[in-house]
Amino acid sequence: MCSSSIETMDSQINKIEAILNGTIIDNSDKEFLQVDYSLGQQNDESNARGIDAKVSNEFGPKIGLNVTFIVTAVIFNERQEVLMIQEARSTCSGSWYLPAGRVQPKELLETAIERAVLAESGLCFQPISVIKVESSHGNWFRFVYIGRITGGQLKTVSKADEQSLQACYVDDAGHLSLRSRDCLPLIEFARDYYRNGQSWHSPQLICRRYIPNLYMRLVIASWDQQIGKHRILIAHSLSPHLPICQLNPTRSVYSTLKRFMQYLFGGNDGIPSNSAVPPHKPLGLMAIEHDFADHTDQYDGLCLTLLVHCKHSDSPLHSGFTWTILSVTGEQLLVDKLSSRFKTIAHSVL
Repeated sequence: MCSSSIETMDSQINKIEAILNGTIIDNSDKEFLQVDYSLGQQNDESNARGIDAKVSNEFGPKIGLNVTFIVTAVIFNERQEVLMIQEARSTCSGSWYLPAGRVQPKELLETAIERAVLAESGLCFQPISVIKVESSHGNWFRFVYIGRITGGQLKTVSKADEQSLQACYVDDAGHLSLRSRDCLPLIEFARDYYRNGQSWHSPQLICRRYIPNLYMRLVIASWDQQIGKHRILIAHSLSPHLPICQLNPTRSVYSTLKRFMQYLFGGNDGIPSNSAVPPHKPLGLMAIEHDFADHTDQYDGLCLTLLVHCKHSDSPLHSGFTWTILSVTGEQLLVDKLSSRFKTIAHSVL
């Protein structure tokens, strides 16, 4: 291998190890030119099976048009009571829910949750971490935050408006008339995070970075018994990088993951084959990247970096991919991330 290739590989290993620390150091202008599994490829596969593609190859996410980002906050006071909002909307007036809102065009996710909490509860909120991301198909995402109250005044009935009727802290939200009971598992999940914080992932917010579309980057780790280390799958086309695919807005994230894994382990022809895919398990998100579209020719993109534990590294690979190993420090970081699913930001498909 020539010295320039070694330097490029070393650079990629450094980037992987940065991701293990929750940091992105790549250049998005270059990185997303190297998409390994695009919508066009996914549509070609569907057409080959006699299935009409449901989305254009040229799909571009625009908030308010074809992609939805929801932000929700789980906030506790010193008595471990949770902040709840009484809804004012006609469709659910009088029912209760966590403070939440839709992200608006040209709005950061953190700005959106601060705005929503203030409007609905009267309180100033400082987000500390995203603890969970939920998705429905590849164009609807809910980001669940925890954080602290830094000021404001709790909204009472006398301050009711179109945003909410009132807000209050409650010990047991399950006793309220809820807009949806799907908030209850989120509340318990947040309680668990605070109880077990030292053994869970460290606080992590959105990495502000312009992303030109909806993507999923994979950190696929597999234990190699012969060398006593984990191997990490990388693409070596153009320049080494972690495998990255475009999220299909008409499919769930895990459906796209399944197709991408079939592509990666389909052998040299790259034809997806489920029989060739080794046993694997998605563990959680290591990084979330987003910035709003600042110009009309830009999109409201998102990149989720997903950690995947793969049982065997000897399965046949697409010719554009290979395995590499990390430094001693990188291996230690990886082992820690693999030790528990709580070491990464939770992700679930609704």
